[in-house]
This record gives sequence, C-alpha cells and structure tokens, in this order.
Amino acid sequence: MKPNTSRRTQPARLLFFGSLLALLLVLAGCGGISNETKSAQPDIIRLDYAYYNPLSLVLKQQGWLEKDLAKQNIKVEWVLSQGSNKALEFLNGSSIDFGSTAGAAALIGKANGNPLKAIYIYSKPEWTALCTGPKSTIKSVADLKGKRVAATRGTDPYIFLLRALDQAGLSEKDIELIPLQHPDGRAALEKGDVDAWAGLDPHMAKAELESGAQLFYRNADFNSYGVLNVREEFAKQNPALVDQVLAAYEKARQWALQHPEELKKTLATEAKLSEAVAVKQLERTDFSNISFGPQQRSTISAAGDVLKKSGAIDQNVDINQTVSNLIDTQFADKITPAKVKATAAQ
Repeated sequence: MKPNTSRRTQPARLLFFGSLLALLLVLAGCGGISNETKSAQPDIIRLDYAYYNPLSLVLKQQGWLEKDLAKQNIKVEWVLSQGSNKALEFLNGSSIDFGSTAGAAALIGKANGNPLKAIYIYSKPEWTALCTGPKSTIKSVADLKGKRVAATRGTDPYIFLLRALDQAGLSEKDIELIPLQHPDGRAALEKGDVDAWAGLDPHMAKAELESGAQLFYRNADFNSYGVLNVREEFAKQNPALVDQVLAAYEKARQWALQHPEELKKTLATEAKLSEAVAVKQLERTDFSNISFGPQQRSTISAAGDVLKKSGAIDQNVDINQTVSNLIDTQFADKITPAKVKATAAQ
C-alpha cells in the first residue's frame, strides 16, 4: 500500500505560496516592481522643430538640451513639423513628446481626444493673414465668396480663415476650400491655381517679398498664440524632464531676445530663407510672454466658438472646460526671473 503523500505535502505547499505572496506584497509596497517601471526614465526625448517656431530652431542649433540631458544618458531626437496639424498628429501617435502648435489648433486636438497639455507660450505671432496674388481683384473677405482658397485644415491659418469668413457673414460653405500644406498653398497661389491663400510665416513672408503676394486681410487678434504642448502621459511620468525642457526653451527665448542678429541668421539658415524673409517674419513675432493669462485663454476660446459653429469641433463640446483641460500652468509657473537669469548665463 502506497503512503498518502498529498496530505503531507499540502501544508508545505501552502506555506511556500503564502511566503511567495507575502514577498510580492512587500516588494510592491516598497516599489520593487510596479513603481520601478513607472519611474523608469526614457532613453530618448523627442521634440519637434518648426519654421513657425523660431525658438525650436535656436534650441536645435545650440544643442543646450542635448548637453543637459546627456548627464542622465538621455538622447534628444528632433522631428520636423510642417504645421500644427502635423505636430498634433505626431503627439497623438507618440512620435514626439513635445510639439509646437497654435493655441487654437491645440484646442481642436484636445476637443477631439488628443491627450496633450499646453504648457508654455513660445511666441505671440502675427503669422497668418489672407493673401492674394499681386494682380488679384480680391480686396476684402466678402470677395472670397465662390473663390478657391487654399488652407491647411487644423492649423491657425485655417482657423483664421474661418473667423474672417464668420465676421464677414460667410462660412466655409461659401468658398471652395483647397486643403494644402502651407508650402504647397504658397506654390498654388503663385501659380494661380487658387484665388487666395490663408498664409503662414515664413512661407507668407517669402511670398510677400519674392512674388509680390498681397496680405489683403490682417487681424493680429485672430492669430492664436504659439504654444508648446506635451503628451499628457509623458508629463505625468516625467515631470522633472518637462521642467528641464522648459528651462532649455527659456534659455533659447532669452538668447533670442538678447541676440536679434544671430536669431535672424539662425532662422534664415535652418529654414533656408533669405535674411530679408527672416527679418519680415521676426518683425511680427513677439517673444515677451510665456504664460497663459486671461487674454490668451480668451483668444483660444473665441477661436473655439467659431470652430464649433463651423463643425470642426463637435457641438456638444464645452469650449471653456476644454480650454481649462488643455492648459497646464504648473511647469511655466516654476520659471522665475532669477532662474531665467541664471539659466541664460550658463
């Protein structure tokens, strides 16, 4: 007769599994498993650079962020954004961690479920206007009715166009919108393939100076601010790295303010522009403010109202609440004059 060993081994098995469970609980409580994964820093930080964001060009050219993050064995990767729509696409697909857009474009992204936060203002530009060729008979927004107009959907020039049409009692339905990326829109205007174009600097400045394009409708207040966005998940997992990126951006901003001639050359070199075009773009770009105040929020909200009216944002979206969910001031609020001065001196 074989001895019954199952009864003898059962207590031992229970003791083993009980001890293993206790060990796992201790490790979890001490952060030995899950917290280690959550706190693991990335090997690479990906940022976009854009010709409509001169500070990104300064930062890329100077290499300050690479030098700073090398101390933590983190590399920097730069990705070109042709427009706010591309930056939003990259952010939504986690191809970049930080992206440059217009404030109103970021609002469209947030309203449509893009998990991003607007954390810093890199400029207050007048970077868009409505343009025609030098021989055009179009003189006002009302003259656009029935005309072919080029614009890049999801960007500030597109939103600017919608606001201008709305103010003139028109809508997108009253024109034939030709969806083109910004450089293609300029080319289409110069070839006469479209009657008008919602331009964006530096392409707009280039068209103005080199092909005689006319800016027939300008409204600085309809230009929403240039904002730096971060993926929400990245900000939650790596708040200290967000601080480092903003410190580098702030260094670039101070450098830009203190070195206007060098800034002009940087923009011209990086964007492959003539210095005259670079000067034209920088003449209508203000780097004096980094914070989201009532004026900035109001500008973005006003754009949101027109976007809702046009159908670009769902009618059920609460614009004011979405703006509040979009903007996160905790990182820029840490930037003090003393810190800025110390960073710029490095």
